[in-house]
Amino acid sequence: MTRRVRRKLAHSKEKNKEIVGSNSENPDDGCLRSSTICDFDWMALPDDTAIQLFSYLNYRDRASLSATCRTFRLLGSSPCLWDSLDLRYHKFDIAAAQSLSSRSKNLRKLRFLGAESADAIISLEARDLREISGDFCRDITDATLSMIAARHEMLECLQLGPDVCERITSFAIRVIALCCPKLKRLQISGVKEVTGEAINALAKHCRQLVEVAFMESNSVDELALGNLTSVQFLSLAGTKNLKWNSASCVWSKLPKLVGLDVSRTDITFSSVMRLFLSSQYLKVLVALNCPVFEAEVDNHMTYNHKGKILLTVFNDIFKAVGSLFVDITENESNNLSYWRKVSSIDRSMDVIATWIEWIFSHFLLRIAENNPKELDAFWIKQGAALLLDLLQSSQEDVQERAANSIATFVVIDDENATVDSRRAEVVMQNGGIQLLLDLARSCQEGLQSEAAKAIANLSVDSNVAKAVADIGGINILVGLARSVNRLVAEEAAGGLWNLSVGEEHKERAAGALANLAADDSCSMEVAVAGGVHALVMLARSCKFEGVQEQAARALANLAAHGDNNNDNAAVRREAGALEALVQLTSSQHEGVRQEAAGALWNLSFDDKNREAIAAAGGITALVSLAQSCSNSSQSLQERAAGALWGLSVSEANSIAIGQEGGVAPLIVLACSDIADVHETAAGALWNLAFYPTNALRIVEGGGVPALIHLCSSSVSKMARLMAALALAYVFDQRTEEFAPGGPLSVGTSKTMNFDEIKRVALKKIEAFVLSFSVPRNFAAAMVSSAPKALGQVAEAVRIPEAGHLRCSAAEIGRFVAMLRNPSSILKACSAFALLQFTIPGGRHALHHASLLQNAGAPRVLRAAAAATTAPIEAKVFAKIILRNLEHHHLEALN
Repeated sequence: MTRRVRRKLAHSKEKNKEIVGSNSENPDDGCLRSSTICDFDWMALPDDTAIQLFSYLNYRDRASLSATCRTFRLLGSSPCLWDSLDLRYHKFDIAAAQSLSSRSKNLRKLRFLGAESADAIISLEARDLREISGDFCRDITDATLSMIAARHEMLECLQLGPDVCERITSFAIRVIALCCPKLKRLQISGVKEVTGEAINALAKHCRQLVEVAFMESNSVDELALGNLTSVQFLSLAGTKNLKWNSASCVWSKLPKLVGLDVSRTDITFSSVMRLFLSSQYLKVLVALNCPVFEAEVDNHMTYNHKGKILLTVFNDIFKAVGSLFVDITENESNNLSYWRKVSSIDRSMDVIATWIEWIFSHFLLRIAENNPKELDAFWIKQGAALLLDLLQSSQEDVQERAANSIATFVVIDDENATVDSRRAEVVMQNGGIQLLLDLARSCQEGLQSEAAKAIANLSVDSNVAKAVADIGGINILVGLARSVNRLVAEEAAGGLWNLSVGEEHKERAAGALANLAADDSCSMEVAVAGGVHALVMLARSCKFEGVQEQAARALANLAAHGDNNNDNAAVRREAGALEALVQLTSSQHEGVRQEAAGALWNLSFDDKNREAIAAAGGITALVSLAQSCSNSSQSLQERAAGALWGLSVSEANSIAIGQEGGVAPLIVLACSDIADVHETAAGALWNLAFYPTNALRIVEGGGVPALIHLCSSSVSKMARLMAALALAYVFDQRTEEFAPGGPLSVGTSKTMNFDEIKRVALKKIEAFVLSFSVPRNFAAAMVSSAPKALGQVAEAVRIPEAGHLRCSAAEIGRFVAMLRNPSSILKACSAFALLQFTIPGGRHALHHASLLQNAGAPRVLRAAAAATTAPIEAKVFAKIILRNLEHHHLEALN
């Protein structure tokens, strides 16, 4: 007997607006206000300005805005908006590629994720692509990569990594060399063996090749690399089995080599020195985390020689890089990003600095993932500061890797969510929180996701969490948690969870989670990110009433989406969740009791939850709450009655509610002048009245006059319906055998016996049914079963909210039995109810139709429709129900 008229979402009122808004120090944050948006004529914008606005939107939002009108559709198709695509956060398969192909003729830059997306690239028909960058390329094959190269002969840059490309071999590299003669940058990670034949093909056919990176390989032909005479930047980071004596001799003779990265290799000290001292044009040699070299190095060695710099974990990297730029003073040499601001730096130095950023972003991510113990001091001394500088790079991929590295290097125990407080402190003290929040505001989803992840992990540290909250981080994370991009939303929700740990901002974070949980599209992200556990912990362990209230509100909102996702069940599965909510119903703070009751109400729509709530003492607690809330707010009264309504669906719970004394307070609430309150109370009494012992309690407790008043006077049609059905249960003869023979109270000074009360009640039920009658329509339906005639009656009597009610087989069977009842009023009432339950379009209409078929109702309905003694309303309603059953039967077949 599930009664779901509406599912209550606890939306934030004025108080809760402060909870979210209080994070911002400056109310004028530069954002557009709703008044500005509404008053501004967006169609009056110049085309170039509108196109610029389009450029700040992600692809989903561009498409949505383009769909609003013809003008924006034309502007949204401008070629300049489609010269770059980042498809990593979208499902990109062949079908998606084909749908985008018409807009891809001017595409120059593409970023993708995974093998399926790689297979789809050729379907884009973007033959003028200049740059392709792929992540998670482990499963990409030679065939796929060769096809990509063959279709994009204009390609200038190909980057696959940083994860290893296990299935790519030298064969694909040779195809790239043959098909892409304009190639300038080739960066591939994890090719097991790069043969001399493949490298020589690059040297022969790709004469413009200036940057090569074969990282994480098991073998690279070091001698063949000496033939890459056009190469200026070379990286072999993480590559094994190199013959360093011969490699250093050959590479030192490369005529244009400016930058060389041998980090995380087994290069020797002598080879480093040969390369450093003998390479004529070399400017930068990077040898970070090279164990053999570091074991042999002399602490007094020079890291700067004739305009060349050697970057290791031992020397001052900021100062060394700063020495490349003559305009940088001593005070500024500790800032790697200063070169971006210096106008006098020539193009060649700018290219070097850009390459250094790229190399460091890869190195720092790798060591953050591996977290070698010997580099602990490096992180504190300069590693963290390097990451913060890289967050300010003009290269988006560098910024992403830097944020990812921060998220990774602060965590020292994934399983127990433990962070290194020293590392987190260094990030915070050097302005890292603000930098990450700035990135989180980016319109690029990749930056949003990585920045949110970093903020989330850092916020495990209570000091960082306070800093994030103090400078407006909660507002930013709330915004990201509403993203349609699931990865972004999950990371942001995780950040809000971690923020809820700190005592000073628990209430704000819990309030933010509650607001997010009210949004169906965000609630799953809150649950997936661990929000349920965090909220339950707050509800159980935190003694601050404001935090308890917000935690309960969030759990109520999560549970309100049970039809659309699994959040309802997720709350039940969290250990201690139901017990905590039951306990909060006895809080001294009304707001806490209200939100806890609302959460239990929403949770009670799940069968397993109902029994678990009862087992946790929920019936006793909620009856007690209903008994004590007659002078409380209408919201508390409604939710207390609603929670009992939800629990009373099962027979055991319904009987237990009656035994605990739950009927009396529900009768009091049914007398409320507030429609929402007396409607939920009527729903609960309807459920309880199904069982004779409870029906008798309703009679003895003075509930009949309350239900009669609702049936005739409520402004809510649903309240009137449920009051009428509760009265029908009380007086359909099942209760009469238990009825007392003496007088019963029907008011403060009046008494009547059972039969007298029954006559009054039936008259009110009859008046309720007749209030929906349009004599002209009923007369037409009596003489014709045409769809139009029956449809006019059905539309006139339909109560839309009744379509949310779900009855059990026992209830449907009882209504069918009422069709045979000697009382013509009860016949008409039961037919009226069954009509409401089977009207096409109702949430549970098909379910009810199936139960009616199983109960043999068609035969009873046909008899009722043909009966000469039945009231006209019962006859017409029976005909409409039969038509509804036929409709649902055909629908089920289709």
